Amino acid sequence: MEQPLSSPTFDELLGRARALVGDSRRRAVLGIAGSPGAGKTTLAGRLVQALNGDGAPWVAHVPMDGFHLADVELERLGRRDRKGAPDTFDAAGYAALLRRLREDSDGDIVYAPGFERVLEQPVAGAIPVFPSARLIVTEGNYLLLAEGSWTRVRAQLDEVWFCELDEDERVRRLVARHEEFGKDHDTALAWVLGTDQRNAELAAATRDRADLVVQTGGTAPS
Repeated sequence: MEQPLSSPTFDELLGRARALVGDSRRRAVLGIAGSPGAGKTTLAGRLVQALNGDGAPWVAHVPMDGFHLADVELERLGRRDRKGAPDTFDAAGYAALLRRLREDSDGDIVYAPGFERVLEQPVAGAIPVFPSARLIVTEGNYLLLAEGSWTRVRAQLDEVWFCELDEDERVRRLVARHEEFGKDHDTALAWVLGTDQRNAELAAATRDRADLVVQTGGTAPS
């Protein structure tokens, strides 16, 4: 694996993303990993918007969050209080969708699940990926996790970039996000310093497996 660059500019990121598809216009999948609140979703959104500004839309955004297990299943499994941990996602289903997208063999619209943050629930069939999409940008905490079904995810990604943010700022942004979606300050802070922090440490431990490290100090939380 190549040595990650220190701090690429946004234009350099755009060029690198375009190069994944190249002149052949084959379908490629770019992964953006990082701890909760590090700016993954914002970076993915900026990339998709800028690249689709080249002309006809050819980039799709398919987040990992749509593969959260529903609360009713987390309750059955006794994992509701750890929502967001690796075993609270359908990792095998996520890997299977990425493989289908990467193979690009049937010429049909592929529907991916989304995630409704107000409800904190996955929503089936929320994201259409059209046959014209040549680059799929996907993002989540555990793209580089080398355990269980998560190992199948990395095999479907042409590159993985790791978002990194000053820890105090990451925590501040994450608390603010939890408050935005309904938690009071004390509950939000407890969740961030407990469940979210354990997940952040798991994600951070995978940093060295990334192809590129991106400093996201100028972006918002994901």
